[in-house]
Amino acid sequence: MPAPINTQSGFYSRSISQFDGLRGQLNTLQSQIATGVRLERSSDDPAAASRLRSLAREDRLEQVFAENADLLELDVSAASDALTGINNLLIRARELALAAGNDTLGDPERAAIATEIEQLGEELFARANTTGLDGEALFAGESGGRAYARDAAGLVSYIGSAQSGSLFVGAGAEIERGLTGPEFLELDVGGGPTDAFALLGGLAAALQGGAADPAAAARDALIGIDAALDSSTRGQTILGARLAWIESIQQAQSDRSFSRAEQQADVGGVELTDAIAQLQQTLTVLEASQASFARLSSLSLFNAI
Repeated sequence: MPAPINTQSGFYSRSISQFDGLRGQLNTLQSQIATGVRLERSSDDPAAASRLRSLAREDRLEQVFAENADLLELDVSAASDALTGINNLLIRARELALAAGNDTLGDPERAAIATEIEQLGEELFARANTTGLDGEALFAGESGGRAYARDAAGLVSYIGSAQSGSLFVGAGAEIERGLTGPEFLELDVGGGPTDAFALLGGLAAALQGGAADPAAAARDALIGIDAALDSSTRGQTILGARLAWIESIQQAQSDRSFSRAEQQADVGGVELTDAIAQLQQTLTVLEASQASFARLSSLSLFNAI
């Protein structure tokens, strides 16, 4: 009796195929709910898959820009802090020069002032060689070493590079990493070039007997110290503006990242409420199909066919 055998065999085959299909749907829905991703393969939705790949590329590129912005923020903040310290010591040097310019002051008092000014010069040298988190001097430009060096005679000179270097923080957006030492420590006084190190060193020497009239030399030194303060303040302003720009870029990067995440969710994400409802519906159908199969399989009439 071939027909009944084929009928029974066909029933089993169709049932197994149906169960496999339902289980496959369940596995897919469970995976989507667990991962939040609707597409398992590009062929599921080629257009959506292409858009998701494009968004992923944008994410990777933006990550590089974000890391650069974070590094810039650290470098510029550290440079700004160092400049604040330099500005403060120049202010102190000005106070000392004013005091030393008093004609009634005696030689011992001026010698004590000279000693403190020498100490300020040492501090200026240390701050000019301040290093960032990466261990490189903040004001040495693209040089890998220190910004300033002192020779055997005590003269300080810049040994860094001419440029501070820059990093890209976006398409076409490039920001310098800081300032080189000469940009705020070198200046013109009375038509001649000098720097803050020479100003402090010269004042200390004048107060220790290097000038016939140390009081007048102290008053004259105020011109150079004021110029150094102006230069240092300009440097602070530049770095402050740069920090504000970096913060603005970081906010824009954050906004774009949020927007891409929303697009990724819209294009390839799963609506959890719908997916859970569909999962429950599919599970109900599978359970009902299995129950029906079990009942039909156990019927004596069916077995007799």
